[in-house]
Amino acid sequence: MKRFRPVYYGVMVALLTGLSSCNVTQFVPEEEFLYDGGEVEINNQSGEENLGPLQNQLEAVLRPEPNSKILGNRVGLYFHYKAQQENPGFINRFFNKRLGEEPVYLSDVNPGQVEEILINRLENQGYFYSRVTSSIETDTTDREAVARYRVNLPEPYVLEQYHLESDSTQIYQEIQSSLDQTLIEPGMKFNLGALKAERDRIEQDLKQKGYYNFNPQFLIFEADTNQYNQRKFDLYLRLKNDVQQRGRIPYQIKEINVYPAYGMEADTVIAEPIRLNEMNFYQEEEFFKPERLAPYVLLKEGQLYHPETSRYTSRRLSAIGAYKFINIAYQEIDSLTSDTLGALRTDIYLSPLNKRSLRAELQAVTKSNDFMGPNLALTYTNRNLFKGGEILNLTAKLGYEWQMASGNNRNLNSIQLGGDADLVIPRMLFPISLNTDSYWFRYSIPKTKISLGANFLSRSNLYRMYSFKGAFGYTWRANRYVMHELDPISINYVRLGNTTEEFQEILNDNPYLQESFNQEFIAGLLYSYTYNGMVDANDPHQFFVNTNLDVAGNVVSLLSGDTDGEGSEFLGLTYAQYAKMDVDFRFHLKVGSSQTLATRVFAGYGLPYGNSTTMPFSKQYFSGGPYSVRAFRIRSLGPGSYNPEASQESTYFDQAGNVRLEANIEYRFPIISFLKGAVFADAGNVWNTGETEYLEGGKFSSDFLSELGIGAGVGLRIDIQSFVIRFDLASPMHIPWLEKGERWDFRWDEPVLNFGIGYPF
Repeated sequence: MKRFRPVYYGVMVALLTGLSSCNVTQFVPEEEFLYDGGEVEINNQSGEENLGPLQNQLEAVLRPEPNSKILGNRVGLYFHYKAQQENPGFINRFFNKRLGEEPVYLSDVNPGQVEEILINRLENQGYFYSRVTSSIETDTTDREAVARYRVNLPEPYVLEQYHLESDSTQIYQEIQSSLDQTLIEPGMKFNLGALKAERDRIEQDLKQKGYYNFNPQFLIFEADTNQYNQRKFDLYLRLKNDVQQRGRIPYQIKEINVYPAYGMEADTVIAEPIRLNEMNFYQEEEFFKPERLAPYVLLKEGQLYHPETSRYTSRRLSAIGAYKFINIAYQEIDSLTSDTLGALRTDIYLSPLNKRSLRAELQAVTKSNDFMGPNLALTYTNRNLFKGGEILNLTAKLGYEWQMASGNNRNLNSIQLGGDADLVIPRMLFPISLNTDSYWFRYSIPKTKISLGANFLSRSNLYRMYSFKGAFGYTWRANRYVMHELDPISINYVRLGNTTEEFQEILNDNPYLQESFNQEFIAGLLYSYTYNGMVDANDPHQFFVNTNLDVAGNVVSLLSGDTDGEGSEFLGLTYAQYAKMDVDFRFHLKVGSSQTLATRVFAGYGLPYGNSTTMPFSKQYFSGGPYSVRAFRIRSLGPGSYNPEASQESTYFDQAGNVRLEANIEYRFPIISFLKGAVFADAGNVWNTGETEYLEGGKFSSDFLSELGIGAGVGLRIDIQSFVIRFDLASPMHIPWLEKGERWDFRWDEPVLNFGIGYPF
């Protein structure tokens, strides 16, 4: 590692030192006081306990908001004042533009208006006849003022009975049937928010039953306190008298029109539609085959209007991947509407994405074995290849890497060529036909993915490697949180060729490395389950779980006739046999509106058996790098306490193992606008379950905790509309390959700079 002192250590010290000079008292006009916020004091006459939530609600409406503080200093106000001077200078103008705040003075406060707002909020919570008084406290030394509001809190009004007006019409019967799910219960305090929520609940329930024109504003609550001497009331619910008949009846879908190429046609309406599955498909030229598109539409003629069915249909159509916009519009058909049932026409407008696209991606790569160089990838995409929503991706890759001079390993370079073809079919190719209208597939229809790929790697003076891969499988999003991926067929073939005498000697001297390269044929099954609760961005507690199962060689073993488990070949190829499973668990705790405490735990284990004594190298775990333990370079950590500097083969061997344990914690916070910061710590390593003399210290044992690589650091992130460019600077704290008793060594002056796209976890 190179020794240098990071520049931002000095920047942070300078910033913290500068904050102490941000005294704004000298800039406050003589006749003004800076407003330092308000406080609410509750005089509890109601006898209630736990008034903390109520106090928080009341303090949230205090106006105006005082100027913000950082470490007790009004930094934004300071730069505002400095920028108003005759010659403010570039620095003050720069920070004023990004941090500056207009001063908030005591003269901006209207206590009488705030008192009215507080009384309104109290009445909304059932505390009628509350009294609020206010006072102002000033500090002539610091030129600050605080507003204090005293609330005399009476007993709240409590619900005794909840009634629905009696009526024989169908809509009243529907409301009555939904009252077992009511949010209003006897004994609860009067709460305006709960009444609004109850109206919204009833509206949603009626919409699911076809009441297309119903609106929560049609409902009115009336409270009656006349029957009680104490603070109790009865609540009555009814429809307003002026609600029109069209708002009181359910609606039925009478006609469905689908426009598969909306926006590409000269005219929206085409004379001759294609009639299929009780739907009309309008397109001048066949852009999307109706028989392929129809299964995605859950709406049917004759069914009642149902907004959830409409949303599911829109989501399923969007998941095809061929459309930019999906718009499902409803139009009332007055001529078919009766006094008890309305009629709707449904128009589904589908605006296609560009059918073809070309994307280029250029990367700069650095590796732990001192190789570096550029990689170029070109991807051609064809959407709707066979007019059934099929997506074809063709990718060509070219990479060139060279090794920086280091000892005897001079002038080494490598060239990598590759190509991949992925065909995604937005339906399930399966011998048995599936009912895509069933409950299980309402959210989305499973997709079929067929992949083929080939790669060529030439490493100068060492070897050439040819690899081929193929997969056939399915992806299915069960709901907005859960994703399943299953590849019943997954094949990888690797062949080593043109090895030099130098490299052959290395393999002969290191049987472990040779065994990894000898695993030529991998055929097995892959399954992945993902639960992603982080799609709920406003949830303060977010969970993510990803579990992967990879089993290879069992079917091939049966086909090869290997019944004794002593190993054999299949079609003349040595095949790998193993089972591998890992789990990635993440938890994010939202702190306030813009800060996050992110944690992650990863555990993985691979078991070679039967025809294999080691895991194939491509299936082993590695540790270190921008998405792992960031204080160590990628693939440079482990296995166990193995010391890579003591190995002559470090140039050719990325450190890996068949066991991986890792834990991470990171505190994320905003700095300025789209610039975010982080403080983090990582711990982890990889191990082997078997002992090998060529990887001394690499075996997993009960002493694994003392062999964890641990590091900590700080990060800067540029986050623009969820596109994140990340820089993390981390230093090792616990180095597993050092002697016991010497491993705890915080090398803050030997940091590793990591660059990444997206957050690490």
